[in-house]
Amino acid sequence: MMSKKLAGKKPSASTQSFLDIASIHDDVVVMKDGTLRSVLLVSSINFSLKSEDEQNALISAYASFLNSLDFPIQIVIQSRPLNIDNYLLRLEQTEKDQKNELLKMQITDYRNFVREMVDLGQIMSKRFFVTVPYNPLSNKRKSFFSRLQEIIVPALSVRLQREKFLQRKKDLMMRVDNVMGQLQSMGLNAVMLDTQSLIELYYNSYNPDIADTEKLVEVGKLQVEE
Repeated sequence: MMSKKLAGKKPSASTQSFLDIASIHDDVVVMKDGTLRSVLLVSSINFSLKSEDEQNALISAYASFLNSLDFPIQIVIQSRPLNIDNYLLRLEQTEKDQKNELLKMQITDYRNFVREMVDLGQIMSKRFFVTVPYNPLSNKRKSFFSRLQEIIVPALSVRLQREKFLQRKKDLMMRVDNVMGQLQSMGLNAVMLDTQSLIELYYNSYNPDIADTEKLVEVGKLQVEE
């Protein structure tokens, strides 16, 4: 009896209800509490190849960067097995189009070599992200009650009013520009992820086992339930 009852029940909540993300649009992540997030993809530096003076300069610049912040940031290092499927497909297509038999054999050998090297070596790819948040309650230029009033409605309705969202995004972009400038002073390149890249990032993060086999469609082709 118990098993039949359980079998007849349907899930009462979707996976999205357990996530803190309300929506992703306009190159910004909107959280359920009304706060915003922007994510930067940052390049890396081979610290061990630097001279001692260069290493000390980088450490000093990094310390200055952290001390200059009056808001929290999140630094994330994502490690994933290197995926070269697209590269191998291009090699395979080049091999098919090649008329010279000797070159075709060399491409075949090279393609097999690359595949075996990645499989045996367990080569990992690393990507570095910096998350920049914005909380309306942290905006010291406004009174406490005005900031509190701005946060209550989005927390209940999830969707930010367009005017308030644009103003909050503007404040967030000021923080993003500050962080990107500080990173560039350390010789690091940073780019802000757009809407498509943000959706792919979180999709791959929450679905690491199926991300390679079940690719996410372009954001313009997604069906959104109102």
